[in-house]
Parts: sequence; C-alpha cells; structure tokens
Amino acid sequence: MVERRLPVPAEGQLLVRTLWMSVDPYMRGRMVDRPSYIAPFQVGQPLEGAAVGVVEQSAAPGFAPGAVVTHFSGWRDRAVIDAATAGKIDPAAPLQAWLGPLGVPGQTAHAGLLHIAGLKEGDTVFVSAAAGAVGSMAVQIAKIKGARVVGSVGTEDKARWVRDELGADAVINYRAAGDLTKALAEAAPEGIDVYFDNVGGDHLDAALAVANRFARFVICGMIAQYNDETPPPGPRNMTALIAKRIKMQGYIILDHPDLTPRFTREMLGWLAEGRIQSRDTVVEGLENAPKAFIGLFSGDNTGKMLVKLAGG
Repeated sequence: MVERRLPVPAEGQLLVRTLWMSVDPYMRGRMVDRPSYIAPFQVGQPLEGAAVGVVEQSAAPGFAPGAVVTHFSGWRDRAVIDAATAGKIDPAAPLQAWLGPLGVPGQTAHAGLLHIAGLKEGDTVFVSAAAGAVGSMAVQIAKIKGARVVGSVGTEDKARWVRDELGADAVINYRAAGDLTKALAEAAPEGIDVYFDNVGGDHLDAALAVANRFARFVICGMIAQYNDETPPPGPRNMTALIAKRIKMQGYIILDHPDLTPRFTREMLGWLAEGRIQSRDTVVEGLENAPKAFIGLFSGDNTGKMLVKLAGG
C-alpha cells in the first residue's frame, strides 16, 4: 500500500473517489511481461482495473461533482483521470451492477453467445465456470434466447444456484464428476451446439468429444492454465475440429464497442423484468483486494468478485 498526494485535476480531468472495484482473471496475464491485447502491469506503478466511483472535483464539461462514473483506475481509493476515459452511469441501478450484469461480464457473455456463436433457439449450450461472473450471465442469456443449457461448476452450492436460480437444465460438479467427458455426454445426450469456454483444459477436451457437427466454440477464457509457468499439453482430440466441422473463435470484448448499445438496452430490460439474476462475492477494503484477486483462482467467488471501498 502506497500513499501519495494527487495533483489538482487539469483541464479535461476528474478527481474520482472509487466506491467499487473489480478483480478479474485476465489481470493474471498482465503480471507477465509479454505482448498481449493489453499492456502488462508495470513494477512500481499502481495496478488498474474496472471501477465505479463518484466525481469529487471536475475540470471537464459534462461532469459535475457528485456524478457517478465508471473508470479504469481501480486498485486505488482516489485517482485523477481523463474525463474521456470515464463513463457516466445511471445511479438508479445498483452501482456494482455496472461491474457485473451491465459491465464487462454481462457484455462479454452477450457478445460471445449472440455475435460470435450466433446462438439459435433450440441450441444446446455448455458453459464452463457457470457460477462465475461471465459464466452466470452466459447461462441466463442462453436461456432467455431459448437454448438448453448445461453448466459446469466446482461445488454443490454453486450447482444449486446455477440450476435452481439461474435456470440451467443440467449442472455438472466437475470436482465430483470423475470422468468429465462422460458426465457431459450424460448431461447433453444429443450433443452440444455451442461451447462457451471460460476454463480450457479438460473442459475443452470434453466439449470437443461431445460436440455436434458444425458446433461453435466461443473461447472467452482459460482460467485453468493462467497460473501455469510452462504451457500445458494441448487438447488431445483437436482432430474433432475437422471431423465435426467445428468453428472455434477466441475474442476480446474490447474489439466490439459497436455492440454496446444493443447490449445495454437488452440487459437493462432483462434486469427490470427480473429475468437476470446476479450474485456478488464482496470483499471489503482496498487492503484486501489482493486476497480477493487470488481467490478467483481457487473458486472462492460465486458470481462477480468485487471489492467495496469506503462509502461504496
């Protein structure tokens, strides 16, 4: 923890006090000095990430003190930011929702299923890490769009939540299932048409084995191997891509800003109608943010992992 004096906002800048901040698995990749879609963290500099805060001082038109905004300078309680990087939000919705259903997790699930996978009514969808921030959104969006959904989770409590509250048709506790491929085949006896991958590893193996012809695989994340210091062996049955004519595509939500208006409109409607449920795992205090982040990799969270700062 470091304390420092912040400058007065210059023209076009805001002083923002953070109320809620997000910790996310992708941040693990930023702790390795290698080229990627986002620059690595710099030793000696503050970490950063999605956050919601309130404007305390403004030197930018359109942002009055008291305005609530999203920004990307999390991991600190106050920050001076360029107003161009802030997004005004409607405080009528719960503020933390803009880091979950209305934020990157919701938009990632929405774009992956509807834009990348081209989800159709009647599809069977397999979602790994189905109780996570993105996975829980993917389960519900797929159900809203008329799909049959199979989810994978790591505890019985998460299985009950995904099945009983989120509406998944079948749920696999992969830690208790033994043979994951067999469990998936039993949960989806007619095969899967879409795989929404948050895990990689043996989940990807199982999905390849159970996929139908012309299945679409959306590669959102591979948390099972983010901490590996050397690359693990690849899936053993990649030839299924050819035999089954599977389409597999990785994606980053930052590439699809054009999809934001439709997503926000639909998600606000679903939330108002009670068709989307969310659950947050909240850790209080900036000093506990590292603990919250590490907990992501042992499955400590159900839904979105958030850090609540003073006043949030």
